[in-house]
Formats: sequence, C-alpha cells, structure tokens
Amino acid sequence: MNPIEIINKYYPIDNNLKNTLLVHSRSVADKALWIAQKHPELKLDEAFLYEAAMLHDIGIFLTDADGIECFGDKPYICHGYLGADLMREEGYPRHALVCERHTGAGLSLDEIVSQNLPIPHREMVPLSLEEQVVCFADKFFSKTHLDREKSVEKARKSLARYGEEGLKRFDNWCKMFL
Repeated sequence: MNPIEIINKYYPIDNNLKNTLLVHSRSVADKALWIAQKHPELKLDEAFLYEAAMLHDIGIFLTDADGIECFGDKPYICHGYLGADLMREEGYPRHALVCERHTGAGLSLDEIVSQNLPIPHREMVPLSLEEQVVCFADKFFSKTHLDREKSVEKARKSLARYGEEGLKRFDNWCKMFL
C-alpha cells in the first residue's frame, strides 16, 4: 500500500492544506519510526507505522479548521473518525483504527460522553502498540507550527483539555517510548 497515492486521491490539488498534511504526517512517521528503532524489543511493524502515520489525519479536509485551510462542515475533532471511515472504504481497517483512535491520547467512551463531544459514542483509545506509537508521536507536532517538535511538557499541556485519563496514557507512553 502506498499512503501517498491515497493522500493524492483525497487531496488532488497541491495547495497549503495538502502540504500541511504531508509535512505533519511525515514528522509523525519519522518520530514513530525513531521509537520503533529505539525499542526493537517491542517488535513494531515499521511498514505499518509509516503508512498509518502518513494517513492518520486523512480526514481533516472534511472538517472546519480555517487556520489550516480546512473548509468542511464538521468540527475538527471529527477528523479521526471521518478519516477512519475513508480508510475502511479503501479496504484498510487496521489503518482506520489508527485514524479513529489518535485524537488526544485516545478518547474513552466515558470521556466522549462526559465532554459531550460530537463524535460517535464508542471507545476510541489506541489498543495495539502501533496505534499507541502513532498517537504518541502525533502529540509532538502541530499543523500550525510545522517547523518544530514540541517538548514533552508542551505536548502534555496540549493534552490537558482532554482530561486526566489522556494525561495518564501520555505519561505512560513517555515511560514506554522515550
């Protein structure tokens, strides 16, 4: 599977949004592969890590986020499950799970309901090690400052809005992956 071909299908025009997606996704992929190489004992599927990291944000064009030139009709927080729907349609259910489960540090059903989030009411917490690594790597890169990697402290601070559950997952990943 070639993730760039899939990106080109949904982002056929070379513009700022496509560039943002590609640069951000490549940064996440590089961090995920760095983790895999640092931790051979985890026996991570590096080919899948690359593909999933490149595709984890495929659904952003369907959302409304003017700051990164997304002009869809759904709230930005929906991009994960919307991307998952696209990946399932493409025949990649494993990649779909990464899309769906990477928002915040993953979102539990309790978090979704208690925060009244406009996303489907189901568990969206990363389960496989590869899902966890892509989710973790993503926390270090924003789509508005493509030129820099966040520190652990800044990544953690950006997760605070999702609640304590996510912070606990992130802290655990710091111990596992750094």
